[in-house]
Amino acid sequence: MSRVRRTPLLASLLAAALAAGALLGLGGAGSASGAVPPAPGWSLQWSDDFNGPDRALPNAADWQIDTGHGYPGGPANWGTGEVQNYTSSPDNLRLDGTGNLRITPLKDGAGNWTSARIETKRADFKAPAGGTLRIEGRIQMPNVTGDAALGYWPAFWALGAPYRGNYWNWPAIGEFDIMENVNGVNSVWGVLHCGVNPGGPCGETTGIGASRTCPGASCQSAFHTYRFEWDRSVSPNELRWYVDDQLFHSVNETRVGAQAWADMTSHAGYFILLNVAMGGAFPDALAGKTPTAATVSGRPMLVDYVAVWTRGGGSTTTPPPTTPPPTTPPPSGSSQLYLRTGGGAGDATAAATVSLASAGGANHDGTPVNPQVFTSGPITRTYNGGSTQFDLFVDAGSVVANGQQVRVSYDRTGDGSWERVETYQYFATDPVPGYEHYTQARGLKSATGGHGNLANGRVRIEVWNAIGNGPSTLGVGDRSVVRIPFS
Repeated sequence: MSRVRRTPLLASLLAAALAAGALLGLGGAGSASGAVPPAPGWSLQWSDDFNGPDRALPNAADWQIDTGHGYPGGPANWGTGEVQNYTSSPDNLRLDGTGNLRITPLKDGAGNWTSARIETKRADFKAPAGGTLRIEGRIQMPNVTGDAALGYWPAFWALGAPYRGNYWNWPAIGEFDIMENVNGVNSVWGVLHCGVNPGGPCGETTGIGASRTCPGASCQSAFHTYRFEWDRSVSPNELRWYVDDQLFHSVNETRVGAQAWADMTSHAGYFILLNVAMGGAFPDALAGKTPTAATVSGRPMLVDYVAVWTRGGGSTTTPPPTTPPPTTPPPSGSSQLYLRTGGGAGDATAAATVSLASAGGANHDGTPVNPQVFTSGPITRTYNGGSTQFDLFVDAGSVVANGQQVRVSYDRTGDGSWERVETYQYFATDPVPGYEHYTQARGLKSATGGHGNLANGRVRIEVWNAIGNGPSTLGVGDRSVVRIPFS
């Protein structure tokens, strides 16, 4: 939701996303989930779950409401060419009495649009030194698609604190677009804006972005969880974007350069925004002129909660324990197994690292040799029909042609027989120091057996260097996670 927006490149990306979205069925609309969910291993810093009576405005102690067509003294039409007038009317902005915030664009009889935009009062959300910031929201986009959606531009995003009161220092102060959508396309966009406009290290006015369809039900028909992380525990520092815990975009400091990174991270912090714009440069990238006569009025964006957590701080590594910790099952209500020093897997712990031994120039593709092994159990859970997912932090430093590999095995009853064994294609790390993400997107190399319910069962994760002549580093504690398909 930048001050100036979008290029023809976005038009092609939007068209592709629209074509992809048309192939997906629509799911149920869902509802508010209640309180902000726990996040094991994280410390909650601030949250709002939008509980309150119907037609109440959001809590004035936490939020300020933007009105009109721009900040006083700032760019007209919010710098993006949007056509709506933002108001504080409960018709546009209200709690719904069932645990949601609703932001509803409306068109009057003369064809004029109104909508709403709010910002957190706090503008100091920032990753602690040596730690990680997490901003998350559970949101259902306006439930409208096709021609009726032309011009809709919902967003969940954050701006650097120095923007307040200046309004002309964008994009140097930084912008993190955690969730953007346009014209009812079944896709979520995550975008970083930085540096100078036009051009610069973030390629403004477009920014550095990526998009993907929403998992399962479409973005418009159901709630999804959108998360952004700013990680200062890794070198180089990194920004990451997720939808429903699935990573779809990342940018590290090396990509934009030290100066641009410092400009957007060395100030007091960020404030969070929620809004639904109508028209403007991003919707126009696809439709040419929006909204149109076919655009329908009154489709709200629903926000169940917004929360901010931090994790870690200080040292980015911890010494290995003198005795291995006991293996543990996944945290209650979760199927996430964080890899831990000592060979356990369970709740997240302090960030640390373990070394993966060199493959010694041999080819160990598919066969664990000197692996790091992590186990968890006993676990009693029901197979949910899904598949294994993982996000491993790996780094080969400056070593050329190293490839890390993972094997995940399931012992359903804990008797030592591994009924399901999955070996994934190895991940070729680059010879540039800094963590990379190895995920299940690399694809299965082989799989034996089948899934079934776990009854006092165990899960084993083996990670090793399949190829190469040097060691690698695996981030553990709160860095590498395996998500098992059990509930």
